Amino acid sequence: MLRAVDKTELPFKLFKRGKVRDIYEIDDNLLIVATDRISAFDFVLPDPIPNKGIYLTQLSIFWFEKMKKIVDNHLISGDVEDFPDELKDYRDVLDKRSMLVTKTEVIPVECIVRGYLSGSGWKEYREKGEICGVKLPKRLRESEKLDEPIFTPTTKAEKGHDIPITFEQLKDMVGKETAEKLRDLSIEIYEKARDYAYQRGIIIADTKFEFGVKDGEIILVDELLTPDSSRFWPLDEYEPGKPQPSFDKQYVRDYLTSTGWDKNSPPPHLPEEVIRETEKRYREAFERLTGRKLDL
Repeated sequence: MLRAVDKTELPFKLFKRGKVRDIYEIDDNLLIVATDRISAFDFVLPDPIPNKGIYLTQLSIFWFEKMKKIVDNHLISGDVEDFPDELKDYRDVLDKRSMLVTKTEVIPVECIVRGYLSGSGWKEYREKGEICGVKLPKRLRESEKLDEPIFTPTTKAEKGHDIPITFEQLKDMVGKETAEKLRDLSIEIYEKARDYAYQRGIIIADTKFEFGVKDGEIILVDELLTPDSSRFWPLDEYEPGKPQPSFDKQYVRDYLTSTGWDKNSPPPHLPEEVIRETEKRYREAFERLTGRKLDL
């Protein structure tokens, strides 16, 4: 039987409880615990996906290490043995699903890079022929690969929807130099990850990054290139002109839509088969990208 962690109640100061992560203050650092909660359409669903938080955490740690040559990140350690002594009594909850990170001044922007035309980007393209002010060629198909990846930032909303902004608006928010740095870093990280994943049978269609400032330097924070922050497609099933099968929670979104749920009232429970299939997709994405199997 798969065991799920849907909430933590550790005896430390709660910094923030997000849709998926429980974050605690530990001295001058933060402890990020990825639970198995899953959200869709701005709702946290009543049923967690077992091991989801473990795959998210371990994949982020993998990518943080791989991208270090491009930009530093907030990770101190993902190994409970390296944590302060007061945390070690909770290793049964923290093991493999937590990261001790340095606290930063988070830049309030979602740095989104799109290499393929999908999701809200596809919707905006059909309406305007552009995404976040970036003009695109005519007659592109859904899921089509773009000639070059595009940077399409949004605001970072604590509640409700993030709002797309143009690059000019981003410059007004954070300054020209910072905006250009965020764009250039985001595209460089995406391109490196895209090429790596492609060799392992996964298309990274789009992804989002978050950055913070520590000692005057811009560094990566939050999660990195996971199925919750990215759109992962199996390369061997890729067929532009329609939506693609995916390794992310699109499977759950599609199920919820099929139930006729109005997306305003509390969401329905997920059947066991949907829970198991979703866990399998998170696991497969992790194993393909890292070449590792976790002993869970």
